[in-house]
Amino acid sequence: MKTTLTVSGRGVVTLPAKLRRALGIKARDMLVAETTPEGLLLRPAVTLPTEMYSDKRIQEFDRAEAELAKVLRRRRKAKTSR
Repeated sequence: MKTTLTVSGRGVVTLPAKLRRALGIKARDMLVAETTPEGLLLRPAVTLPTEMYSDKRIQEFDRAEAELAKVLRRRRKAKTSR
């Protein structure tokens, strides 16, 4: 699909609905714009979900790390006592 776009005085480009539908672009989707030897390339931005850890979840991590440290210490002691 090929279409002509207009850049507004504020630098805003509007993608026609038909083009957005064809490409699966929805409101608030992010695009990466980059220059190429052929001109301007627009492509979807890769976004990755992030997890915000609660205090309770951080405490779970701390307990697991402490338990791992105990296991590793026991293994080191077992190796050195051989």
